[in-house]
Formats: sequence, C-alpha cells, structure tokens
Amino acid sequence: RAICVSGTSATCLLARGLEASRPARMYDYDISSGDDGAASDRVADLIDRYVPEKHTARANTGSLAKLLLWIEERALSTDDDDDEASAEVLCHQSDYISMSLMHEGLDDGEKCTVTSDWHNCLKLGYDVREREFPAWMRTLLEEGAGVPNADAILPAAVVSPGEPFGAISPAVASRYGLSSDVALVGGTTDSNAAFFAAAGARPEAGTAVTSLGSTLAMKMLSGTFVEDAGRGVYSHRFPRFGSSEDDDDDEDDGLWLVGGASNVGCAVLRQEGFTNEELAELSAEIDPNSDSPLSYYPLTKKGERFPIADSAKQPVLTPKPDDRKEYLHAILQGIGDVERDGFRILGELGASPADPTIVWSCGGGSKNDMWISMRERRLREGGHQGGVEVRRAKNTEASYGAALLAAASFED
Repeated sequence: RAICVSGTSATCLLARGLEASRPARMYDYDISSGDDGAASDRVADLIDRYVPEKHTARANTGSLAKLLLWIEERALSTDDDDDEASAEVLCHQSDYISMSLMHEGLDDGEKCTVTSDWHNCLKLGYDVREREFPAWMRTLLEEGAGVPNADAILPAAVVSPGEPFGAISPAVASRYGLSSDVALVGGTTDSNAAFFAAAGARPEAGTAVTSLGSTLAMKMLSGTFVEDAGRGVYSHRFPRFGSSEDDDDDEDDGLWLVGGASNVGCAVLRQEGFTNEELAELSAEIDPNSDSPLSYYPLTKKGERFPIADSAKQPVLTPKPDDRKEYLHAILQGIGDVERDGFRILGELGASPADPTIVWSCGGGSKNDMWISMRERRLREGGHQGGVEVRRAKNTEASYGAALLAAASFED
C-alpha cells in the first residue's frame, strides 16, 4: 500500500526535474576535501557568519555545506532563467528516488517538485521545531551566496516521515507489478530507519537503540528537544501517526529522537587482533558481574566526538595485561562505559527521561550475550533510575524500519 525510502544522511545531489545536474555527494563528503580550496574557504566563512552557534547544519559534511559548495563552484540555474525546466533543486537521496517513483513516465517529469522529510532536512538547516526553513537560511542563501530566490532551490515541501504525499506513477507500477494506488510517504535516514526496525514505529519515551559496530552510536526517544552540535548531539522530530493537524501543532506532546556517536567501537577488537573464535571463547570465560581493574578508553586513533568532543583525545589501552581474557574484559568494559557516559550526557543536556528504560542492541557486538549482561549492569550502576534493560534487537535492517514506517500511516 505504501513505499518509504530511507537513505544515508546528507547524501544529496542537484536535479533538474528527474535529471541529476551535478554528481551526488555522499554522506561522508567533507567540503574541506574539495578540489577548489578557495571555494571551500568561502563556504566555511558563510557557515561561520550565518549559521547559528552549535547548529547541526554547521557540519562540513552536512547537506547545507554541500549545497553552498555547489553554488560557489558554479552558480545554480534557477526558475528565474528563461528555461523553467533548467532550475536546479537540492534533493536528498531518498527525495530523488521518491520523486522518480512518482513522476517517471509522466509528461510532467520536467516540472515535478521535490518533497523531502523532517529527518533528511535536519542537516540542511530545516527548523524541526517550527517545521519551516528559518529566516537565517534564506538570508544566507540570498544575501550571502547570491541566490536570487532561496525557495526555488530548496525542497518545495517537507513532510513527516511516513506521511503520504503522492502516488506511484503508472509506468513504475507496471514495471514492478505493483498496484497503481501505492502511496509514497515521507522518507527518513538510514540510521533512523534502523531505530524503527529495532524499536518499532510506536515506541515510548525512554526507548533507546545502541549500535555496536565499528563505532558506537546511541539514539534515545525523548520528550524534549536536545542539541549540542559541538558534541554531535541533535534531535530528529519523531513521526506521530494518526494525529490531527491541531494535535501536531502542540510541541509539548511531541517526541524527539536524540543521539550521538562515539569514535569508540568494535573496530578496536580487530585492531588488537581478536578473531571471532577468540572473542566467543574468551567472552564465555568472563564474568559479566565482575569489574575489570583496568580503565580503558578504547579508541583506534586520536580524536573523540561524543560523549566528549576532543580532537586530541588519545586511545587508552594500557597497561596491557598478558592474559588475553583480561585484556578483552577491559576493552569491552571500556566501550560499555562510553555508552553509559553517552546516555548520561544526553540526560544532562535535557533528554526526558534522563535515563533510558530499555536499550535495544544491534550491530556485530549485539551477538555477545555476556557483553549485553555487562552493559546492562554498568548502565544500572551508573544511572539515576537503575531499572534499564538491555536486549538484542530482533530486526536491525534500515529496509525493515522503512517498511514499518510506510505501514504505520495506514494502520487504524
């Protein structure tokens, strides 16, 4: 009945209708790495002058920075030009795919408009509290970057993830054997889709998801908005299904998906030479209820972003015991303590509740039952409420979360 598209955060391109007019820039593209150093410097200056302090859109890898660099490299064609179809508009990955599913094969392909969503537009500068592009953003684009009409190069509409906004084109429906009444709904980012997969589309405040991959990422559903760009902490407005428009205007009833990501993670285990077999064997010998006397900060290299922002932070993996089991115990405890401190920081920044009530675990590290027990104990000992549960998520794929989001809008 519906399709929801998720894509990596801040992966974007410029498009004229259904035609990509500039090569896409991936989620991890940093404007400082561009070929034109002078253009990158001008963009950095614009961001410094116009984007509010600690705003998520100040990031060098955000979609706003990428848009500004495109403008500095070559002026955008706009709908003020003689040829209306030549206007370039910013599209996130999921925006472009949804637009193609709606308009491919139709005569209006050249005049189709871009619809985006709250989650993908966060790093573009969209105000997720007021649900509009802010005045500072228009001033930046028009006065700072010289764009004649900021609205012409931004998505025409920004909807809630999961909110229906169009229907699949007959040509696409025929190609894939789908019903002609399949709806397109607002998209989301891959990391948020993974949260939906693990926690479901209708979790309660206090529900958290920790991804134990190469790095450590934490997200928690909060009743309050939290932001600290200096530590990479930001809030996504959580979709509300089945709410009336009047209810949707009441921010106090809204929920926010707050989170941060550390450079600490399971990559250090490979760096230190642990094999899958060794990890399983040694973990079975570790008592999750006992503390290691060693205090590690297991980075793989210099630099941390969350729960502390310190580009000079050094890895701490010493003293190193001769016993591999004791070494592993200390590393796993160190990663778990970063998770504990991360949730503590979210609480100190104003997340509500201040502590998670349940933490769903995903990623390769979630397969380790002993580690789940260790992390639960450390979270309980370090928390204010002490009742947190840590469990392994049954579903973790972003595609599963996007499907849940698509289905949720059509539930009674």
